[in-house]
Amino acid sequence: MTTDTASRTTVPRVLLNKVPEVTIWFWLIKILCTTVGESFADWINMQLGVGLVATAIIFTVVFAAVLIWQFRTSRYRPAAYWLTVVVVSVTGTLYTDILTDQLGVPLWISTSVFAVGLAAVFGIWWTRERTLSIHSIVSRPREGFYWLAVLVTFALGTAAGDWTLELTGWSPGVSVLLPLALIAIIVGCWRMGANPVLAFWLAYILTRPLGANLGDWLASPKVPDQGLGLGTLVTSVIFLGAILATVVYLTLTKADVIEQHEHRERTPKYYRPHRELPLVGVMAAAAVAAGILLNWASAQPHANAAAEEEGPNPAASKVHLTSQQATAHFPASDVAQFRNLVQGMNTALAKGDPASVNNGVDAYEKAWDDDEDKLKPLDQTAWNYIDSQNDALFTSVRKTKDPAAEKQAVQALLATLG
Repeated sequence: MTTDTASRTTVPRVLLNKVPEVTIWFWLIKILCTTVGESFADWINMQLGVGLVATAIIFTVVFAAVLIWQFRTSRYRPAAYWLTVVVVSVTGTLYTDILTDQLGVPLWISTSVFAVGLAAVFGIWWTRERTLSIHSIVSRPREGFYWLAVLVTFALGTAAGDWTLELTGWSPGVSVLLPLALIAIIVGCWRMGANPVLAFWLAYILTRPLGANLGDWLASPKVPDQGLGLGTLVTSVIFLGAILATVVYLTLTKADVIEQHEHRERTPKYYRPHRELPLVGVMAAAAVAAGILLNWASAQPHANAAAEEEGPNPAASKVHLTSQQATAHFPASDVAQFRNLVQGMNTALAKGDPASVNNGVDAYEKAWDDDEDKLKPLDQTAWNYIDSQNDALFTSVRKTKDPAAEKQAVQALLATLG
């Protein structure tokens, strides 16, 4: 958008621009940050062992601290800015996970809520400032609107990306292609003259599912059509290292510093006002095509569709396996991790501590789901058998909330896991 804001007098203080120039470096490090947001959030949640809500609270405090640092800077500083992006990426992912895993909110609802929330942020921002361009983040109110929008875009991108996986059952590698194709269309429209602010924010949202799916592909077990088997820790370390190297380079070279700091909008490079409406139509058509593709994919048989109804698997309930039969083909380290988590639930039940039981169930479910792609191909019968017992446990803790049923489910699972 090209509205000149130099004449506005409501801005209390003019600052140097607090955000980087949008170059190839910007998009590279943004994708690196979103990948870290997915893999590091998963790893931290498992390692802290305090439950999803407590982990989210911890990262909310961290986010507030780094945001204060970012606000206290007088100009764009790569270290402060990109650390804030990394932390907001993890925090936004955790917020979406709480809605989905803790509160049971369907992904289509959380996606819709975050989309409406983002539209509200943009609406208030535009009404007050008459611009949404990141080339004009030169006041405290604009900086506040910017970071609020960034937080909501991360949450929205996470929910939309997970909803896509739920609908389609695609593997992480295949799932990367949809946001990548949509981003390519947006870039093409921008080069042909589309509104640069609209193109920027659409691409910004889409880099979240792109980076998340990329992280899942790298971290997922090395089985056919799944991933490279690096794990969440190795993936996080690789990408955090790449972010650090890029930030050091940008700090030394100042390659992404906006030199033109005047309190006005910059002239967009490719923007052609007479092409704006037709190119909006092109992007809308791409969105409709993506919707049709997702609708078609959701109608095809896939694992997620079969698993939508939570509850004991009727086929698995007719099978009885000994502990040795149930765990013989699974890695001992994974079985030990599951057993320790379930033992923790058993201890919490004995102490009459329902909060710890709930946290233990969340951690166990996360660990089990993360290992599904690795374990299921090794022994599908055993996997289905344990998964059915898991469903009985989840139902007793989250729905019936009957202490006797919870104890029975936990002890049955302990017996199976040895």
